[in-house]
Amino acid sequence: MNSPISTACVQRRGVATLAWALALALLLPAADLAAQPVVYPQPGRAIRLMVGLAAGGSLDAQARVIAQKLTEQTGVQVIVENKPGASMMLAASEVARAAPDGYTLLFAPSSTFAQNPHTLNSVPYDPFKDFTPITLASRGPLVLTLHSSVPASNVRELVAWARAHPGQLSFASFGVGTSSHLYAEAFAKAAGIDMVHVPYKGTADAARDLLEGRVQAYFDAAPTAIINEKTGKIRIIGVAAPVRNPFIPNVPTISEQGVAGIDLTSWIAVVGPARLPPELVARINAMFVQALSSAPVREAIAKGAYEAVSSTPAELNAEMRSAYERWGAMVRQIGFQKQ
Repeated sequence: MNSPISTACVQRRGVATLAWALALALLLPAADLAAQPVVYPQPGRAIRLMVGLAAGGSLDAQARVIAQKLTEQTGVQVIVENKPGASMMLAASEVARAAPDGYTLLFAPSSTFAQNPHTLNSVPYDPFKDFTPITLASRGPLVLTLHSSVPASNVRELVAWARAHPGQLSFASFGVGTSSHLYAEAFAKAAGIDMVHVPYKGTADAARDLLEGRVQAYFDAAPTAIINEKTGKIRIIGVAAPVRNPFIPNVPTISEQGVAGIDLTSWIAVVGPARLPPELVARINAMFVQALSSAPVREAIAKGAYEAVSSTPAELNAEMRSAYERWGAMVRQIGFQKQ
């Protein structure tokens, strides 16, 4: 038979044990959560890949082929959602406001992060504070195209002709403050020539009027330029990048032809909203890298004269900051005023 003292001791030990058990019960969920691998994506919940241009263009086409491969890899539907408007800022803003759960991502060109903040008065996001870098997806520089009526087959001959005919060379752009406009202004300043700017509301209108000879020069995306050159109405005379484009290897860069500084490579990247957990970023990065390394995706992107690439989140962050600084320097150099 137990004494009152021993019974009391057992009761106290029982209370203490219960207290420790309760404390552990409170701590275990957090510890278990940290130890568990990220379950992403979840079956039955779709991933939205936002694109800031209308369906049918090269940006949309790349997003769709990647989304299809991601769906095949994961068994979870990846949906491309087009939200055009405001220099692609509508789509970017929606992703910036999204929950940091990995289910709303942005597929966007470098201009969204590196150019818009320098050329537009009102940008509703911070390119570094409001997004989490995930990976690069592709590269595809602009190229300098020329109507066949202009008697020049390379950049040096174009510069010589423009100097001999001041104010007679007109160049198209797909909008004031767009990359095609800024490249042309920077080219004119670096080459010491005068050109007349003719802005359009989009790439299709600018390319059409170049083909018709209503304008003489245009910094166009490589895929469109390569197709249009086959008509014999235009020619590609320079690549606006540090290295030649592998899809038109015989066309030298503009810097190779004596005009320096027009070598800002355009790229497309995948980002998420700010505050994505590191382990989730790693998981999403791995998914995209796997998709981008697959032969069908690489071949599909190559058909559009882009090169499929991938990166770590840190490498993309460095690329974004470098492009931001270089675009800022170009905008200041040509004296462009925010619109």
